[in-house]
Amino acid sequence: MNEIVCIHVGQCGNQIGVKFWEAISDEHGIDPTGIYRGNNDLQIEHIDVFYNEGSGGRYIPRAVFVDLDPHTMDAVRKEPVGGIFRPDNFVFGQSDTTGSNWAKGHYTEGAELIDAVMDVVRQEVERCENLQGFMLFHSLGGGTGSGMGTLILTKIKEEYPDRMLATVSVFPSTKMSDAVVEPYNAVLGINQLLETADLTFCFDNEALYDICVPTLNLTQPTYGDLNHLICATIAGITAPLRFSSQGSRSTLRDLATSLIPFSRLHFLMAAFAPLTGRDSQQHNVPELTQQLFDAKNMMTCEPRHGRYLAVQVLFRGPLSRQEVNDAMLTSQTKNSAYFVEWIPDNVKTTVFDIPPRTLNMSATLLGNSTAIRELFERIGEQFTIMFRRKAFLHWYTGEGMDEIEFAQAESAINDLVTEYQNYEDATADDAGDCDEGM
Repeated sequence: MNEIVCIHVGQCGNQIGVKFWEAISDEHGIDPTGIYRGNNDLQIEHIDVFYNEGSGGRYIPRAVFVDLDPHTMDAVRKEPVGGIFRPDNFVFGQSDTTGSNWAKGHYTEGAELIDAVMDVVRQEVERCENLQGFMLFHSLGGGTGSGMGTLILTKIKEEYPDRMLATVSVFPSTKMSDAVVEPYNAVLGINQLLETADLTFCFDNEALYDICVPTLNLTQPTYGDLNHLICATIAGITAPLRFSSQGSRSTLRDLATSLIPFSRLHFLMAAFAPLTGRDSQQHNVPELTQQLFDAKNMMTCEPRHGRYLAVQVLFRGPLSRQEVNDAMLTSQTKNSAYFVEWIPDNVKTTVFDIPPRTLNMSATLLGNSTAIRELFERIGEQFTIMFRRKAFLHWYTGEGMDEIEFAQAESAINDLVTEYQNYEDATADDAGDCDEGM
């Protein structure tokens, strides 16, 4: 069965979670009450990956919602799909906010709630026949999402060390910022992800904002607009986990094996197409492929500022395999300078017959690119500017954190940037000298 348990942490993680379940329930033909209303057997062939089958033929998302603020849970329940979730799977504290303080989420208020969270996670695992792993949705800028989110990851890693851990991680941006301390929270969170996560699907609010304004013509994008982009992409990323392609289906471990040549470099960038003319324009495969490799569609960073170590492209819709292969060959040839030459055959393409809702076809790109170092450099520089002056540090040390944890996290992100740079500069002749963890 290869089930996956999804955990949504903090306001961002919960908001994305609701839209994610709304999107994939529609694709699987599941109505807001959990009843299957579809017309294609492929929709429910592997529905047990993300859903439990309950009484009365209802399908229940294998989802856990967590926040220190109870008001977030109220908002989830009021959504059109709010009634589909298991009521006992809402775990919340009684705090109005963590004050965007990573230490509160990780060490104090989050630590008080962690046992209740793990109890619910264990109950979901017990309902699985063959658990493949977990997906955790969170923001790295928030106190709960980053602080408590990484605490949950640590606990899961301890209890289920042989299961895959994937995260949907949203990186903060000054263009869409809620708190000045977001760089602290992000760097502290990234330091934890280095040790606990097997796969991290990265979404940068700055890149998402830049997609919304010029490409989608939204003059004042909201978090809802950004979350829509993330959910459309995650629905595409999870398609190989939920649907078969030519009789076979992928797992989180399969994705990792294809995309992650070095365990520390498990931070993946994503692109989605089409992003324009959703309602009025019929798209074609060459156009989708061209968009995927265009910086304007990338939700993490500028891919031409680095080189791809590995890529996986997921097409959806009633498409010709030959047309897909031809279009991908054209794009690979055109973009060959942006791929390392010392990993042969580092592009994998898959086609799934079921398109996403509202589109006749779509494509999603997952890339492991050295260009992502720019994202870590940007956040690291913002961290260093404040940390050098010890600005706002007392809010964290007041929750029991030691200043040395900040220094260690800063060092870890600098080392990560160096690793990406070294692999970008490596050639086929000297790649043997680039040891992992340098």
